[in-house]
Amino acid sequence: MGKTGVLFGRLMRHILRSPDTIITVAMVPIAMMLLFVYVFGGAIKPSLGENVNYVSYMLPGILLMAIASGISYTAFRMYGDREKGIFQRLRSMPIPRSAALWAHVLTSLVSNMLTVAIIFAVALLMGFRSGAGILEWLAAIGILTLFTLALTWVAVVPGITAKTVEGASAFSYPLMFLPFISSAFVPTETMPAAIRWFAENQPVTSIVDTVRALLNGQAVGSGIWVALAWCVGVGAAFWALAVRAYRRNV
Repeated sequence: MGKTGVLFGRLMRHILRSPDTIITVAMVPIAMMLLFVYVFGGAIKPSLGENVNYVSYMLPGILLMAIASGISYTAFRMYGDREKGIFQRLRSMPIPRSAALWAHVLTSLVSNMLTVAIIFAVALLMGFRSGAGILEWLAAIGILTLFTLALTWVAVVPGITAKTVEGASAFSYPLMFLPFISSAFVPTETMPAAIRWFAENQPVTSIVDTVRALLNGQAVGSGIWVALAWCVGVGAAFWALAVRAYRRNV
């Protein structure tokens, strides 16, 4: 853990010296939140009900978009370390092979949680209010943390295997658009049958619905287990792929 902490500190110093990375990641989701609330919100709200706070309704989807955008920088940083020979140098030192990977993963987790905090602050200014207690807040943050870890391990694979810097980060674009085909912004009942089936069975919908219910202090039902299964399953699968790719390419 000590060696992982040293490598983690190195990466965090890079981010703190260039905070524009976190600000840039937060800007697009915040712009989307402003657009949907103040431009499209009047047309969407009747399908939700007059008593629904649309900022609170769409916030979980915006958070997932921000995380999907933020993990692209993880792939970018890993590609840079690989091209500069950082990984090769670490292999010649008495450092566990996993330390370099976990340092990048933990850096991704911390930087994305900072972005999430910024978006929460903007949402509060826009009228977001929560009826959740401490346990519900902790559960919501826990699911967002698991989602971030899962997507970070997805990002590690192209970060290690990509041939170009563009290829290392471009994979995140489809992930950013998944919330649009989910219950993040509108109820799935309003979608055509085929799209509705996809929306209701893809991971983002179960995660969005669970986080939304927790933040609103509502019952989550069995949906929380589906959300947890997606996060743990995707994270475990891509952790295995990342370790294999690291052994082959570094």
